[in-house]
Amino acid sequence: MQTLREAPLKVPFSDGTATPRTALPAGACDCHMHVYDAAFPPVPGARLLPPDASVADYRLLQRRIGTGRTVLVTPSTYGTDNRCMLAGLAALGARGQEARGVAVLDETVSDAELQRLHALGVRGIRFNLSLGAHPPAASLRPMAERIAPLGWHVQLLAPADLLPSLESVLDDLPVDIVFDHLGRIAPADTGRSPAHALVLRLLADGKAWVKLSGGYIVSASHRADDPDVDALARSYLQAAPHRVVWGSDWPHATASAGLHPMPDDAAQVDALARWCGDPERLHRVLVDNPCALYGFAPPETIFPR
Repeated sequence: MQTLREAPLKVPFSDGTATPRTALPAGACDCHMHVYDAAFPPVPGARLLPPDASVADYRLLQRRIGTGRTVLVTPSTYGTDNRCMLAGLAALGARGQEARGVAVLDETVSDAELQRLHALGVRGIRFNLSLGAHPPAASLRPMAERIAPLGWHVQLLAPADLLPSLESVLDDLPVDIVFDHLGRIAPADTGRSPAHALVLRLLADGKAWVKLSGGYIVSASHRADDPDVDALARSYLQAAPHRVVWGSDWPHATASAGLHPMPDDAAQVDALARWCGDPERLHRVLVDNPCALYGFAPPETIFPR
């Protein structure tokens, strides 16, 4: 476990300066973040247009909260243009850090391109059905069949009221499903909505994973440490603790767009520790589960105790 505490550190796109009260284990992975660079044009009609957020900025966040591994996700801003995400992967790799990527692709992608992306560290494709359905839900099955031989997964961001209509499709996918941002379930609907019941069932059936990311997005108050999110997060940990990962969602594009205040990432880490309840489960979520989902090397081979 990490024992040293750094002096207060101001990180771009993150409120506060304090380190978390919770020390993270070696090899802890932030499984959901983005990079932005004006050198890469946004897709026409993009709703979120954050300022540049670089790998150098993100390394400050790693110093502040104590993570060592990263999963970069192509954001909706760039549509199916993955160059910015791939540049981030290359920059992290140049410093010897372990990172993986999740790309946004459509059915025009070639098999050769899939192989190239795999060699660069991509391990999944993202479907964002909350922003214009691009790529569309109809692509879920054909794309899942194409990525299955690579061992990739489908990462899904969808409005909660849409999930039940996708149940038969999700049940039939030949790859794992990773639900973004706590399944986009409202905390008030915990234990009450068909969407929550579906995510819990897919977890229990070994078909799905959930990212404990974006708690401030689903929170009615948009607080990073909102206790109203606790029951929702714990429901996933209780259903399948071996199929839950965590992500910061830095640089918090929705906050940059003015939709809510900028979250404090140290508070997000401490909320995760509260949800987990003990160091063993925290280690599983931050270290063991990312190794299984993204194919990271066992942490003891990289991070000596």
